[in-house]
Amino acid sequence: MKFTRTANANWKGTGMEGAGTISTQSTTLNKAQLSFKTRFADGVGTNPEELIAAAHSGCFTMQLSFLLSELGFTPEDLNTEAQVTFEDGTITKIHLKLEASVPGISEQDFQDTAAKAKEICPVSKLLKAAEITLSATLV
Repeated sequence: MKFTRTANANWKGTGMEGAGTISTQSTTLNKAQLSFKTRFADGVGTNPEELIAAAHSGCFTMQLSFLLSELGFTPEDLNTEAQVTFEDGTITKIHLKLEASVPGISEQDFQDTAAKAKEICPVSKLLKAAEITLSATLV
C-alpha cells in the first residue's frame, strides 16, 4: 500500500509578530491559526509540537489495535496521550502515556505488545531522532 497525504502552512510577517495558518488535505484542519502565542504561550490555535503529538498518538494507538487483534484480543478502550517536549529549539522527547482496557490479556502480553507497537508504528520510526518512552496501564 502506498499513498501520500498533504498539509499546507502559510505565514505572513516576522516570527514574533507574524501569524499563519495550517490546513490539511482532509480539511480537518482548515486554516487553523498558527502564531508565536499558539506555539510558545497559550494562544488560540495549534502548533507543530501539538500536531506531532496528535499524529504520534493516533498512529501508535491504531498500530497497537492491529497487533492486539492479530493476537486474538479486542480492545475495549485504548487511550494514548503523546507528550512532546520542546527544549532550547529542539524536540527532545516524546512520552506516550497509554491507558487500555483489553479483556483477557495478561500484563506481560500487554506490555510486550505495547512496546512492539511503539517500535513499529510508522510515526515512531520517523521520529527516531527523539527519545520516545512509553508507560502503559492495563485497566
